[in-house]
Amino acid sequence: MATSAQVRRGSLSPVVQARLALWAFLVVNVAIVEFLFFTSGTGKNDLLTVAKFFGLHAALLLICQLLLVARLPWLDRRIGMDRLTVWHRWIGFTMFWTVLTHATIVVLGYAALDGVSAGKTFLALAGVPASLLGMLAAALVVLTAAVSMRYVRRKLRYEVWHGLHMSLYLALVLAFVHQLLETTTFWSSTFAMAYWWALWLLAIGSLVTGRIILPVWRNAYHRFQVAAVVPEAHDVVSVHITGRHLDKLPAQPGQFSIWRFPGHRHWWLANPFSLSAAPNGRSLRLTAKAVGSGSAGLRQLKAGTRVFMEGPYGSFTARHRTKHGILLIAGGVGITPIRALLEADPTGNVVVLYRVRDEREAVLLHEVRQLVEVRRGRLHLLTGRTAQGARPFEPGALHQLVPDIAERDVYVCGPPAMTAAVEKSLRALNVPNSQVHAEKFSMA
Repeated sequence: MATSAQVRRGSLSPVVQARLALWAFLVVNVAIVEFLFFTSGTGKNDLLTVAKFFGLHAALLLICQLLLVARLPWLDRRIGMDRLTVWHRWIGFTMFWTVLTHATIVVLGYAALDGVSAGKTFLALAGVPASLLGMLAAALVVLTAAVSMRYVRRKLRYEVWHGLHMSLYLALVLAFVHQLLETTTFWSSTFAMAYWWALWLLAIGSLVTGRIILPVWRNAYHRFQVAAVVPEAHDVVSVHITGRHLDKLPAQPGQFSIWRFPGHRHWWLANPFSLSAAPNGRSLRLTAKAVGSGSAGLRQLKAGTRVFMEGPYGSFTARHRTKHGILLIAGGVGITPIRALLEADPTGNVVVLYRVRDEREAVLLHEVRQLVEVRRGRLHLLTGRTAQGARPFEPGALHQLVPDIAERDVYVCGPPAMTAAVEKSLRALNVPNSQVHAEKFSMA
């Protein structure tokens, strides 16, 4: 956790640096794509020229999609996987409409050129390899967008949705080959060829490195395994994990990882769990509540079980501290990253708000209380049901609990409804956005 000397003042915050880098990347590449569009010649008619415009931008959007989900450490530690995933979602729907528009105008353009119906043109284009690959890629993009709609997504199990979502990688391959075969864009000039090769290699290389090479290397190097399983409550368990050279693992308090236990569940089933203790270079600890088959089964793990870990991920760390004082707000099992952050904070100027319906549900309460006492901080255990009138996160109640809240960094982790309520109150209390840190620990 940040000491007084480490609190950032007078410089751009990590998240601002990362956002500026992303905007710069986007602006520069949009400018290059526009240049290529205007210098590579027109299509066979006006409609096909417009279709070419949308096709070039669809390729750029697909590349941006890959970079956002590549889990590049530099971006993830500054922005966070949750925000990158949200941006990935919105760019994904933008790409969906761009691809659909491109495909529709291509059919209409060739129909007008040949003087035949759109249906006959569609069937004729399906016999051309480059066009067929583009059609298949577009169909997979439409499928991915359909299953990612909130209503449909809520009806599907995560594993089913994830499997269908992975078809986007096949769409990536088809789109890339489609562009290679489309001579009016990829091969329109030496500069265009060099640009598109460099951009595709950057995107695919980043994805393969972040999603495959780095996790495989890290697990081979550290050889994670279960050291002990400790029940914390009737529905809560802590898993202690050891391995080799853990002092070289770039894990920080507040981060999470995606965990797989191949001997316990199928290898493709994974869960995101945050670290519930500050990494000490010898072991890691995750604490989970039984809310599904994956987390419920952790109690049955045996010592020595091999573990496959992806991560650590997340920007919910002291890297973003701007103030000496800190307010940590947790709801339910959201106390786990909060407890890790608290353990690593040596400043003592700390307040913890722990929200549970009943004190018996307060996971790790004894540890949190001890850590707060050692630091001479303040702990408020907030109990009661919201439906029965318990609203500790209303602006007035929050200000009463922490009068100097505007002078503190605020870290929030809990259920989405609680996090949203806290963020709304913080805005009402004029707490600057740069001092508010919240992260949703999820995979989708």
